[in-house]
Amino acid sequence: MSFDIHHPHRRHYHLHRISYPISLPQKIYSLFIGPLLVVVITVALVKIFAVTEPAISDTITLNALLAALGWTLARLTIAYVLATLVSIPLAILATANPTAEAIFLPLFDVLQSVPILAFFPVLILVFINVNSLNGASVAILFLTMVWTMVFTLVGGLNVIPRDIIAAAELFGLRGWTYFWKVLLPAMVPQLVTGSILAFAQGWNIIIVAEVLHTYIPHGTSAQDLFGIGSIMVTAAANGQNNIFLWAVLVMILAIAFINFFIWQKLLHYAQRYRFE
Repeated sequence: MSFDIHHPHRRHYHLHRISYPISLPQKIYSLFIGPLLVVVITVALVKIFAVTEPAISDTITLNALLAALGWTLARLTIAYVLATLVSIPLAILATANPTAEAIFLPLFDVLQSVPILAFFPVLILVFINVNSLNGASVAILFLTMVWTMVFTLVGGLNVIPRDIIAAAELFGLRGWTYFWKVLLPAMVPQLVTGSILAFAQGWNIIIVAEVLHTYIPHGTSAQDLFGIGSIMVTAAANGQNNIFLWAVLVMILAIAFINFFIWQKLLHYAQRYRFE
């Protein structure tokens, strides 16, 4: 990122980002097609292979596994989008000035250190009252993701060179323009990195987020959410190893697909926003 003086005799300045050699198709893929691919696949899996939650049996179909994967991806995607929307303003707030940093960073650190599952029984009771167990699942996934993204973004904001900030102030960049020209580009690499870590944490806790009956007073397995995580748990509990292994394979393939076609492309694109 640098400031470019277009003409030495005129006080006309332009704030721009370092441009790395990335082709236009790669930019289009990274910015639009890649992130939308997960959403499209999720909707397709839910719509095309949608089934009523089946009883786990030795002959569970591939359609049921793909539908379960679709529901799991839907919950992860919703939680990730919410975590992204919340983490950006929180990171900016925490780095606004030394006083804010002294107050909010220790507070965020305490909230991050509290075990996520400590919130879960309370969340479930709240969402049971509004008849939305899916809401409880998304909420626990959101809490799993958001603090990782906040601290990753804080790291990105703290490495903005002082001369960039001083020049932005000199040129009168304020409000939305300052966010768009200075803060957002600085956060892009860390946003991608934080997204990878946050989504991975979501996968790690998806079993807990879908197998709800252990956190519901007098709960039964009928209250579990239909998803790849709940199929894995039910199959393992029933000794149905073939179903468990198929569910694990489907989940691994989904993780590998998203990592290769989404995150790796975005990591490559984000390099053009790094300071030199």
